[in-house]
Amino acid sequence: MSTTVHILACVHPDSAGRYEDYLSAQERFAVRVVTDKDEAQGILTDAETPVDVLVIDNALGGVFELVRDLRQTYPRMLIVLVDEESDFSMPGRADDVSIDPFTDDDLIKRIHRLIQERQTETLRADSLPPVRAIAKRLRRASGASGKAEAAVTAIGELGYDFVAYYRLTRPDSPLVLSASAGAPAIKAIAPDEQKDSTLVGWVARNGQSRIVGPDDEPNYSLIKRGRLGAGICIPVGGADAFGVLLACREEPGTISQENALLLELIGAQLAAALARE
Repeated sequence: MSTTVHILACVHPDSAGRYEDYLSAQERFAVRVVTDKDEAQGILTDAETPVDVLVIDNALGGVFELVRDLRQTYPRMLIVLVDEESDFSMPGRADDVSIDPFTDDDLIKRIHRLIQERQTETLRADSLPPVRAIAKRLRRASGASGKAEAAVTAIGELGYDFVAYYRLTRPDSPLVLSASAGAPAIKAIAPDEQKDSTLVGWVARNGQSRIVGPDDEPNYSLIKRGRLGAGICIPVGGADAFGVLLACREEPGTISQENALLLELIGAQLAAALARE
């Protein structure tokens, strides 16, 4: 995560002002407070508004269902559930839960702890054998195109049915297909360009990973049409940098948070390799 932690708090209207003052007092926090779940979802889909941590109040109702959906779509976003009406609560699919957010800075302490754990998790995962092996392949590959080909081929060997790397040529231009791996029939119909309105364009502009199924928006055409069942999109080098990695499987619902972490690390390896070219 960046030095600034972007926090979106979706809370009951009666508490909005208190959350605004409480969270904004933290030096590293950039805070936006909303009181409507639909508005929160709209912000999350906005490529111009990064969100590292979502704080969501159970008092709004229907929160557990929303967290379940957000967890699948935004696998690396930290989610803290606030449940002040309970003496004891389990986070479910959220990363943590606070039942008394303002006492002893409970909510802020939980956010800081989750950020630290995420950073530690990333460092430990960087030593995984697949990441080390792919780093070696990238070092051996020649040129930017060769490194992109090496990355998509290696990801395909991790159990993906189609993998593509879309390169960003200019900020105001569509992303261009630079390398792909998978069955010839799928590669033959993969689109050559991806605009801002697509899943690939959203990830390039927003700089955040995203998992999608056929019913999600924005999407990738082969997933939207049901040719593939699930996909994950990873920025390579952050927002508006080198491009985007897309990895897909035929079976819906088969891409997890653990898959996202591994692919993000591979994306970071590719970005580092491309930066040296």
